[in-house]
Amino acid sequence: MSQHPVSHPILYSFRRCPYAMRARLAILSAGFKVELREILLRDKAPEFIAASPKATVPVLVLPDGTIIDESLDVMLHVLGQSDPESLLTPTEETLADMLALISENDGSFKRALDRYKYANRYEGADPISERNIASSFLHTLDNRLRTNSGGLFGARLSLVDLAILPFVRQFANVDRPWFDSQDWPDLMKALEAFTASGRFASIMLKYTKWQSGDEVIWFGEAKN
Repeated sequence: MSQHPVSHPILYSFRRCPYAMRARLAILSAGFKVELREILLRDKAPEFIAASPKATVPVLVLPDGTIIDESLDVMLHVLGQSDPESLLTPTEETLADMLALISENDGSFKRALDRYKYANRYEGADPISERNIASSFLHTLDNRLRTNSGGLFGARLSLVDLAILPFVRQFANVDRPWFDSQDWPDLMKALEAFTASGRFASIMLKYTKWQSGDEVIWFGEAKN
């Protein structure tokens, strides 16, 4: 998808959305400088809707007018330009293997997470049943982390960790006392390290809603 060329990359984002979080994490790691435009989902800027009519964050507008409006595609694009942390090359297994686990996260796990967190939005949804479905995936992650002692695909973080941990955080925050009582110690340790990191703090700064004419806010120039 494309629109009229722009002078620099523009990222439409929403601070609390895990899809937008993963995009910002990749942009920060890559040092890919963008203009950050914070969107309010209940009052979306017309420029945002014009860029991507489906109007979901994140949306990356490139200088040639190309629109990238899937979070994983944003991650792959910016890391394809610069990958100083070697996020695309895990120490164990392959990029294809990482993408398969991310697909499971974005598919069956996210479906269960939504029906657990927002059960009243889905007719007939049983939040406890959906929590159990999601928990099965989290135990898989815990087992991987225990085996690899650092990341999901080896001894250090890689693309898959940054793509999945924002969703683990969302799940954990639905009922934190329950989450903390479960037997997934390595997952809890990984989540705690992630949310306490400078990396996470850098992507979670608060910005006011963007509107046309605002001063440009730059994001992604430096990595913590």
